[in-house]
Amino acid sequence: MTVMSRLCGAAVTFLGMATGCQAGVNGGAQSKDAHSSPLVAAVRAGDDISRCDFKGRADRDVEESSSRGSLHANIRRIYATVGEGEERRKFLLCREIDTNLDGIKDVVRTFNDKGESLREVADANYDGRIDTWITFAHGRMAKVDLDRDGNGQPDEYRYYVQGKLTRIQRDTNHDGRPDVWEIYEDGRLKRMGWDLDFDGRVDRWDRDEIAERAALEKEIQSEERRKQDEAAKLKAQGQSDNADTKAGKSEKTPVSGHVSARKR
Repeated sequence: MTVMSRLCGAAVTFLGMATGCQAGVNGGAQSKDAHSSPLVAAVRAGDDISRCDFKGRADRDVEESSSRGSLHANIRRIYATVGEGEERRKFLLCREIDTNLDGIKDVVRTFNDKGESLREVADANYDGRIDTWITFAHGRMAKVDLDRDGNGQPDEYRYYVQGKLTRIQRDTNHDGRPDVWEIYEDGRLKRMGWDLDFDGRVDRWDRDEIAERAALEKEIQSEERRKQDEAAKLKAQGQSDNADTKAGKSEKTPVSGHVSARKR
């Protein structure tokens, strides 16, 4: 390994400070982290790439805090004020967090005045670019868009109902339209659809036959148990009716040696 390679390797380790060394490594190939150079410069200048709307606004209150293990503030909360007079109140509008403690905020979530989550964006792989978009409905996760290939555009879409995953769509040929569909029930994959000619329509559905058989057997067992429970209830009810009938007859049968008041 050359001296230049060692120097560049050490520089990359120290927050990507290898800008001037790239030409001497791998025959002048561009560094994998070259796109993050503007972010490094921003951090050095004290800018954490905030995505919350608060700078230059007098109607925003800012609170900074630190999570466990962080030597510096890595959580920022932005509060807004709504209402007038006695109804005036403050609510959390935006929260952003530097989760890997590199000086850049990589998870940002916004809220409505009821405290419910609205949207979240995140840089999940810490390359300085947003790759995850989350939409909430009534405070619960409703849709997640993911950028799997790193081009800045989502190519996987996950849909949720009442917080449970129900469907996934994937765009594998990057034409902006889904060509793979996954349908889920109770958190388990039920079937998959494939658009083989990329015309936007499903050409083939693949089902999980093993799971379907297991579900059918479970349904049959449940129906058998229900019938057994009903039969047991009817049997118990019949025994109870017979006991009541016998008790009624014994009450009507006169006791031997007893003379009614009329015959006396």
